[in-house]
Amino acid sequence: MLDLKLIPGAISEIFASSAHTGILTLSDRYGLLAAALDENLDENEHRAINRLLRAVKQGKIQIATV
Repeated sequence: MLDLKLIPGAISEIFASSAHTGILTLSDRYGLLAAALDENLDENEHRAINRLLRAVKQGKIQIATV
């Protein structure tokens, strides 16, 4: 099984960089995977993840393929 650890402040950094560039990178996606497996996320981190996913769904943020 994978042992993924979420770096403190990673969600806010992913949110800020994706909002600035309009791109969700592969490393950003791994960070979101680690966040999804973390049971100790606070409400603000859950909201930030939901906002990121909504922006991807609406086409405001693109997913990098390489």
